[in-house]
Amino acid sequence: MNVLVFNCGSSSLKYRVISMPSAVQMAGGEAQRVGPPTAEPSRILHHVGDLTETHYVEMRDQATAFEQVMALLAKNPELNPDVVAHRMVHGGTRFRRYALVDENAISDLDAVADLAPLHNPPATALVKACRSRYRDLPQVVVFDTAYHSTIPDYARTYALPQWMTTEMGIRKYGFHGTSHHYVATEAAKFLGHPLYKFNAVSCHLGSGGASLCAIVNGQSVDNTMGYSPLQGLIMSTRCGDLDPALTLRLLAQYNGDFKSVERVLNKESGVLGMSGVSADISDILASIAQSNGQFPQMDLTAQVYLWRIRKYLGAYLAVVGSADAVIFTDTIGEKVSLVRWAVCADMEAFGLSIDAERNRNAIELPVDVATENSPVRILVVQTNEELAIARDAYSLLNRTGRFSGQAVA
Repeated sequence: MNVLVFNCGSSSLKYRVISMPSAVQMAGGEAQRVGPPTAEPSRILHHVGDLTETHYVEMRDQATAFEQVMALLAKNPELNPDVVAHRMVHGGTRFRRYALVDENAISDLDAVADLAPLHNPPATALVKACRSRYRDLPQVVVFDTAYHSTIPDYARTYALPQWMTTEMGIRKYGFHGTSHHYVATEAAKFLGHPLYKFNAVSCHLGSGGASLCAIVNGQSVDNTMGYSPLQGLIMSTRCGDLDPALTLRLLAQYNGDFKSVERVLNKESGVLGMSGVSADISDILASIAQSNGQFPQMDLTAQVYLWRIRKYLGAYLAVVGSADAVIFTDTIGEKVSLVRWAVCADMEAFGLSIDAERNRNAIELPVDVATENSPVRILVVQTNEELAIARDAYSLLNRTGRFSGQAVA
């Protein structure tokens, strides 16, 4: 069974064709720098076997990226899918695990679209586009919020009137759950620990979104994201944590136009808003290295970005208690050694001691970049949300014994 997996991020579209149940990847790639302007052009890294191609194409949005990806896959008939599976960021209260796509599921996806305005709408549009292209194929959606269902009430409850939280479903949901769960499983395996006894802080640092997850006994107990993916760390175009009074001030500034305020907070803030140049922190760090201190705004952008990660890392190490590891993953976490160093340096009081040389040379993953005597291991683990999604899709279809049906809530 060929499972075509789409992972629709805020500024990327990852895809894989995975043969199940063998879990062999037949093809895959990533449409990068989709949407917001960056210092480099948008492109698709396309892999088939040992061959890797880079295609530079303009991709203003996820719909354009989808069409470009499908054109590449169509060149090889062996890549034709039997199942299409999607990462969906927010399931709200309507979805607790994964779902087979039918008309009811589509209606429910539309209903929760506003909960993750950068992610759910393009991902739902992608589901609909795939239904049009592959009318006879089953589709499965897997939700980022599922792994965080174990967050306890005291960590997921906002201090608002009880009637409001109950009737409006306002609570912390948490996100990047598919990635956090996957890398926690791989990290525990790497260290030889059973997952049910594994404690860690997982740092999912993407080129678009980013979050930290506190993990106790293999389960999520807190996530920096909240009711929506806007809360927490500073991201490419998202502001992260913000004084609620500032939102009220912005509403007054925009004469009550909440869509304009939402646009500012979700699409015009973060790294892009602070730097005024690029939405990618890698570009900012490269600019600093080349400018020799000539652009103080770049320095400030990097400092604010890194400070937020360090602050939450310290807090989550306290939440976890006796941590086995800190895990870095996704585009920035895996590839930008300077971010790992800046976050972990001088953190010996928290049990972290990072090895500079190991960190610089962290290429073959997974790898431990901590010093030999570090009480807490510092791991760089390549995330594979697509494989996790393919496994969930295969499991659902195998369990139900059918290729269409009702949503599994």
